[in-house]
Amino acid sequence: METQNYHNHRKFYTPHHFVYLPLLLILEIFGIYKIFKDPDYQLVWILFSVVIFLILYLAIMVRQHYALGLQNRLVRLEFKQRYFEIFNKRSDEVEEKLSFSQIAALRFAYDEEFKELLYKALHENISGDQIKKSIKRWKPDHHRI
Repeated sequence: METQNYHNHRKFYTPHHFVYLPLLLILEIFGIYKIFKDPDYQLVWILFSVVIFLILYLAIMVRQHYALGLQNRLVRLEFKQRYFEIFNKRSDEVEEKLSFSQIAALRFAYDEEFKELLYKALHENISGDQIKKSIKRWKPDHHRI
């Protein structure tokens, strides 16, 4: 398995991202094309295009909504557990001061860098993306949704 870092940490689900969504996109483009090229059935092609658009929209939004919502909860729980293991105290106060993107970015840092980057996030308010770019030794997450 390839070593994970800032440039390759995003994950794609091949059937969804590279088959299903492109197919719906092609059908949508085809439907719009036919609206202008087949005036006898223009209303049918408008309906076709609207239905395909709604399916495409739902396919993107529902999948992302549920998967990311659950993943975000797990990332917060991981942060709480990790904070407790490192500092031996609850993270409630600290967690309130951080954005979700900062919390999510910190999970890619090993414990030594975690402390330093957490300090910067709290005191210098560096963004999640800046945290990720600052990580010298990337802690991979191969279980992302």
